[in-house]
Amino acid sequence: MGMLVIAASGADAQKWKLVWSDEFDYQGLPDKTKWDYEQGFVRNDESQYYTRARLENARVEGGMLILECRKEHFTPKHHAPVEYTAASLITRKKASWQYGRIEVRAKLPQGRGVWPAIWTLGTNISRAGWPACGEIDIMEFVGKETNNIHGTLHYAVDGQHQSDSGTMETAKPNDDFHIYAVEWYPDRIDFFFDSKKYHTVLIDKAGKGEENPFRAPHYLLINFALGGSWGGPIDDTVLPQRFLIDYVRVYKEAGGQ
Repeated sequence: MGMLVIAASGADAQKWKLVWSDEFDYQGLPDKTKWDYEQGFVRNDESQYYTRARLENARVEGGMLILECRKEHFTPKHHAPVEYTAASLITRKKASWQYGRIEVRAKLPQGRGVWPAIWTLGTNISRAGWPACGEIDIMEFVGKETNNIHGTLHYAVDGQHQSDSGTMETAKPNDDFHIYAVEWYPDRIDFFFDSKKYHTVLIDKAGKGEENPFRAPHYLLINFALGGSWGGPIDDTVLPQRFLIDYVRVYKEAGGQ
């Protein structure tokens, strides 16, 4: 299939050229040419075990990607039984970008303990480590807050973790689909909820030179976490919950490199 010509929703269509997308116009497991998986218990003392290529946790149907977090007694191969399962999709070693607009149209899960996220990490994470690799949190939502969307940069200054976060208070963001996006330029990163820009971070805060992690390529992650250091206590009665992604689109500035 050829590259779809799609205007950037909520952005200046004359400014952006589509360079990568998944419209989820197929059925079954996510496209393995575009997505890989994190697996296991990965970070933040979260409660979910991330499974690999398991339809119950990550599947494409009805024109969208469904990430489903379940309470279930599940025994992964070569692992002790777990009580919660979910999925984290990543483009690591398949696609990465430096600058541009990353846009995801999604409907969030709800309930105490849910922690869905759309974010990026520097491709040099295995060498530089975190947070020196840089992290762009395009969207984070924790169910205990119900109305707040967060956009954040994480980075290191003199070896110490730093963050710069903005919060958008919305009217129940899990009631419908919304567009979560960043526009990433050589000097700044702007965060959007639908067409509203609610936060800007100047990239020089993470260093003025080329070693700045936001002047280097990042890969994309979309995950459904549960509990942990920010998600907090879990309400089992709300599970299973689904994180629905209508599309993922990445643009470069038209006429740019």
